[in-house]
This record gives sequence, structure tokens and C-alpha cells, in this order.
Amino acid sequence: MSTRVLVAYATRYGSTREAAEAVAATLREHELEVDVQPMREVRTLEGYRAVVLGAPLYMFRWHKDALGLLSRLRGALTERPVAVFALGPIHDEVKEWHEARAQLAKELAKFPWLTPVATEVFGGKFDPAKLSFPWSLLPALRNMPASDVRDWTAIRTWASDLTAKLPPAPQ
Repeated sequence: MSTRVLVAYATRYGSTREAAEAVAATLREHELEVDVQPMREVRTLEGYRAVVLGAPLYMFRWHKDALGLLSRLRGALTERPVAVFALGPIHDEVKEWHEARAQLAKELAKFPWLTPVATEVFGGKFDPAKLSFPWSLLPALRNMPASDVRDWTAIRTWASDLTAKLPPAPQ
């Protein structure tokens, strides 16, 4: 078995990619060999001893690329440790955090065979100037202030703690 870890992400505007890169950088600091790839490009998990999946929650749904990867690679995912993170709240409000955690749990419940070694929700980022169609047509979204509640220390700490939950590299 390989010593490599895959950090696969889904993103619409780049925020989750940035979080995935921070997770990968932290894992590398712990002397792990890490690849980072968009989920839609992942066709096999051959050569990876563990997988970290990161995707945002949008409109109460986990990104479709995450759901697709889980369906597409079910067999391979059951054969190795998997950790999951989601970017969710765009405001630092207790209600948003609670809703995001509940929504991620609901999405993951669709895959009862998946038993992540770690699951976490981090704050997200919102920039109304980057909204794509049809969301850009909604005044309520277009007029919201930009926000970024990603906590880089929490992201790096989670990734650092994750190393203890991954199997040791083969000798």
C-alpha cells in the first residue's frame, strides 16, 4: 500500500480549494505525501492509503461533486480511512453552525456504508460579486455583504489531529 493521502475537494468559487490546500499543507508538515485534486477529476483511489474529502454546503445541500464521488468510488472508500469536512456557515452565528452540522449529517446519512474517521464543519466564504447565474439575479443574495468566516487555525488543527487517525505508513 502507498504512503500517499488524497485530499479531494469540490468548490464553486475556490474557497473550499483553499481550505483543502491548507489541510494538505498541514498533513505534509507531518511528513505525509499528499495529493490535492478536484473531486470531479478523481477516477480511482488506487495508490492512496487514506482520503480527505472537502466540499461546501450550498442551499442546504452538499456539493454535487462530493455526492458523485461517494457514489462512484464506494468500494474503494470502504477500504481505507476517510475524513470529511464541509464549509458551511457564512456568518458566525450559532443557528447557522447548528444547521450546517445537521445538514452535513443528513447528507452523509445517505451513505450509511461510509464511516469517516473524522468529520468537521468549518466556516465558509461568501462574495456576492462572484455569484453565478441564476443566483446573481436574486437581490437578497446580491445585496448581502461579503463575508469570510473560515478559521484557518481550526482547519490546520483539525488536519494536524487527523494524522493520529490515519494508519501508519507501510515500512
